[in-house]
Amino acid sequence: MNLYLSLIVPVYNRPQEVEELLSSLLLQRNKNFEVVIVEDGSAISCEEVVNRYADKLSISYYTKPNSGPGQSRNYGAERAKGNYFIFLDSDCVIPEGYTAAVYHSLEHQYVDAFGGPDAAHENFTDFQKAINYSMTSVITTGGIRGGGEKMDKFFPRSFNMGYSKEVFETTGGFGKIRFGEDIDMSIRILGNGFKTRLIREAFVYHKRRSTFRQFFKQVHNSGIARINLNKKHPGTLKLVHALPAIFTLGVAFLLIAAIFCWWFLLPLLFFFVIIFADASLRNKSLKIGWLSMWVSFVQLTGYGSGFIIAFIRRHILGQDEFASFEKTFYK
Repeated sequence: MNLYLSLIVPVYNRPQEVEELLSSLLLQRNKNFEVVIVEDGSAISCEEVVNRYADKLSISYYTKPNSGPGQSRNYGAERAKGNYFIFLDSDCVIPEGYTAAVYHSLEHQYVDAFGGPDAAHENFTDFQKAINYSMTSVITTGGIRGGGEKMDKFFPRSFNMGYSKEVFETTGGFGKIRFGEDIDMSIRILGNGFKTRLIREAFVYHKRRSTFRQFFKQVHNSGIARINLNKKHPGTLKLVHALPAIFTLGVAFLLIAAIFCWWFLLPLLFFFVIIFADASLRNKSLKIGWLSMWVSFVQLTGYGSGFIIAFIRRHILGQDEFASFEKTFYK
C-alpha cells in the first residue's frame, strides 16, 4: 500500500500556535506529507501565517463557519489528498522524526488507526510542563492516557490521532458533539472492526491551556463528556473514569470534617506531597513540582465535578446531552 499522509489541523484564533506548528513541520526528516489547515470561524485569522509557508510545504488553507474541531477535521478530511489522515491540534509542536516514525510503523505493521503520546518540550513554560505532568502521570490519570493504555484496545486522542481514508468513509468521521468527540470516534472505529494501536515514537509536544481557568474548563467539560459518551455508548464507562469524581467527593468530605478536626486534612496533604515529590523528580525542578500540585488538584476536581454534575443531570434527572463553558471555552 502506497501511503500518503494528510496532516489536518483545525484552528480557532491561534495564528501564533500555527506559526510554531508549521515551523516544526519544516524540520521533518520525512517530508512526504501535505498539511491541511481549517480555520473554524476564527476572528483572528492565520491565513497570513499559512501564506508564508506556501512555498515551503505542501499546504492548503480553508475557512468555514464555526462548528467545533470535530466537524472542522471532517471538513479537512473531505478535501485532503492523502489516503491516511493525521489530526493534530494547533497547540502542538512536532518533533523532527514524527512523520518518519509514522511511516516506519505503518509500513512495517499497518494499523487502521493510531494515536501517539504527548510530551513537554524543554522550551515550554513551567506551567505548561506542570499541565503535561498532570495529564500524563499515572498518579493523576490512572494510566488511561498515552503509553499506559492497553495496546489491544487503544483509544487515540484527537490532538495526535491518525486513521485511514477507509476508516473515515466507513464511520463518517467525527460525530457532531463538541467535547469527547475523539473518544466517540475511537469507540466507533473499534465498533466497525478496525484495529487501533499506540505508536510510542510518534509523540508530539503539546502546549495545552495557558491558565488555571482555561485548564479547569477543559477538564470539567471532559468529565461531562465521559457521562455523555456512556449514554451514547452504553457500557463504555469504567471504574477508572470515575476516580476523579471519587477524589472530588473525598476532598469535599475531608474539608467539611476538618472543621471539627484538622487531622482530616492529612490525606489531602499526603496527596500534595506525593505529587510534589514525583513531579519535582521527573522534571528536576521544585517550581514545576509546586505548580504540578495545584494543576493536578484542578485537573482531578475539575474533571470530577463535571462527571458528578453530568451523572446527576443525565442519569438521575434524565436530562439531555449538555456541555459547560461551551461559549467561553477559550476565554
